[in-house]
Amino acid sequence: MSRFSLADLPDLAGRTAVVTGSNSGIGLVTARALAERGARVVLAVRDQEKGETAAATMAGPVQVRPLDLADLSSVRAFARDLPGPVDLLINNAGLSLGPLSRTVNGFELQFGTNHLGHFALTNLLLPRIRERVVTVASLGHRIGSLDFTDLQWQRRPYRPNAAYTQSKLANLLFAAELQRRLTRAGSPVISTAAHPGISSTNLMRAERKPSLGFRVEKFLVGLVAQSAEGGALPILYAATADLPGDSYAGPGRLWGMRGAPKLVGRSARARDSSAARRLWEVSEDLTGTRFPLDALANPAS
Repeated sequence: MSRFSLADLPDLAGRTAVVTGSNSGIGLVTARALAERGARVVLAVRDQEKGETAAATMAGPVQVRPLDLADLSSVRAFARDLPGPVDLLINNAGLSLGPLSRTVNGFELQFGTNHLGHFALTNLLLPRIRERVVTVASLGHRIGSLDFTDLQWQRRPYRPNAAYTQSKLANLLFAAELQRRLTRAGSPVISTAAHPGISSTNLMRAERKPSLGFRVEKFLVGLVAQSAEGGALPILYAATADLPGDSYAGPGRLWGMRGAPKLVGRSARARDSSAARRLWEVSEDLTGTRFPLDALANPAS
């Protein structure tokens, strides 16, 4: 069992880390910890004012830059305007919603933000990434499935939880396929993934008229939830520990719900390399972004 804690973070002076969704919760804790160890941290956030408030609580070289993952033009602008190399990219931002909503580009909001926004951001920044990409998934991926005939929920009756778990399964398939492509390209960059278990910042969103079942379930989840600090540890472990590519980190106790981080398993669907390849190709078409090292990964093309 890993005993990884904040005290185990290495000196990160001279490194640059980009953390999406870092104005609150696990993202804020992750960014703060990296800054305290000397990293130059870029808070990539949708709300500039909230980002500035979060940055004011952090020591070290921290800057705030606007990024709306639900708008591909914002993703492109962020990647274009960010100066210098990036050592760590932490794809942390995520959301779960009730009613069906869509991104600026017409994607189902959870899939568009949690997966497609990060997919585009990673590929746009990849020529400048020097060390690692960490993608934050969820225990929910285990009940997720991908319907390639209707990824955007245009024909099926919309189910918020199913849409969320689809996006989290997509996160893991993306992280695995990214590593396969990096390996083929001979890149030193590695792709890892992590999940925070059950933390006090990602409890279920309240329904408009919460049912008794919903209230009971939320109460039970609250009994095992850990703090944002605890939820951030697997992400920091995946970002800084000596791990192989395609590692997946999560809490080590209570079936992955809490505890010190360790390497954990994933569902059979999350290990499906054919589905990961297909998702990558679909994501390229939807976002208009490509793996920038393809010339090296596919020398015959």
